[in-house]
Amino acid sequence: MTNTFGTATRTWFAPAKLNLFLHVIGRRADGLHELQTLFQLLEFGDSLRFETSLDGVIERIDDSALPADDLSVQAARALRAFGDQALGVRIHLKKRIPVGAGLGGGSSDAATTLVALNQLWQLGLPMQRLLEIGRELGADVPLFVAGRSAWGEGIGDRLTAATLPDRTYCVVWPAVSVPTKDVFSDPELTRNTPAIRIPGPFNGNRRNDLEPVARKRFPEVGQCLDWLGQFGKAQMTGSGAAAFVVVESDQAGRDIIGRLPGSLSGLVANGINQNPAFADEPVGV
Repeated sequence: MTNTFGTATRTWFAPAKLNLFLHVIGRRADGLHELQTLFQLLEFGDSLRFETSLDGVIERIDDSALPADDLSVQAARALRAFGDQALGVRIHLKKRIPVGAGLGGGSSDAATTLVALNQLWQLGLPMQRLLEIGRELGADVPLFVAGRSAWGEGIGDRLTAATLPDRTYCVVWPAVSVPTKDVFSDPELTRNTPAIRIPGPFNGNRRNDLEPVARKRFPEVGQCLDWLGQFGKAQMTGSGAAAFVVVESDQAGRDIIGRLPGSLSGLVANGINQNPAFADEPVGV
């Protein structure tokens, strides 16, 4: 396959996400877990600028502590398999989403890379193929490829787009990175939460089944949840370490951030139902 696009440069937004609840309803024969969750995209996230080339070089250029072969680079390499090996890109990543916080930063960067380079490299792959590639990179990547808040099942990759009410969130995290595999592999993890039969926004006893294990293994997570809990119902997102509460306004969230102890960092962000960078892209799940 020969591409004639030349070079191009464009910046894309890669949103963070919250798990408004996360239930572990079983464990599969392959060791992965069956989940039910509600994903909320945020208007806070990373930004990625892509400089395409025809020199075959794929690399990320920034001053972050991420490994050189991070998920965005892996995504670019996986996508190039569907085109010419001369396709190259320099990925300039402005990292704002904290690593290991359960906010989906690596997955969002990977998904944004897939969608952006599919366009910039003029590959023309359909959404379904991008979702399949994303699934191989990580369970949360399809969420960000589709670019919509969604009800998630399976390992979190079976998605039903959801329109969620406008809400503002205060998100706080400690200075610790929580490896997802450490939480899911813990023998004390509860894996038998009854399945919700009707997918959709869920207003019942929302909880995160991973939270007790994360509290036990990473005391900083428990301290973060306890501190944030004085301002409302604090809940962990993903496998941690970040926690969030719903706040009445941006100012209410900023007031909480203004009281943060030195051991915690935080942000205030509105929920969004669609990644604005994908507004002109075909979206389907």
